[in-house]
Amino acid sequence: MPQIIPIKDLKNTSDISALCHSTDEPVYITKNGYGDMVIMSMEAYEKALLLQKINSKVAKAEKQIENGETLDAFSALENLRGKYEV
Repeated sequence: MPQIIPIKDLKNTSDISALCHSTDEPVYITKNGYGDMVIMSMEAYEKALLLQKINSKVAKAEKQIENGETLDAFSALENLRGKYEV
């Protein structure tokens, strides 16, 4: 469940830091009852970036498969052997 806190609670930096590190989810900050900011630990941020990169590469690979831009394993190995004279 997402953590939502008002902006005035940002005064308690130690508590906010502990909250961010206790979950891999972002903490949503509201101002006057409306969404204003999102904060998260560096570890959670880096994990989110890594997952985004992986998902992007998987989507690219799936598109290549759909377009027939791939080789079967035997053909790929044959091409590599020819290229590197192995």
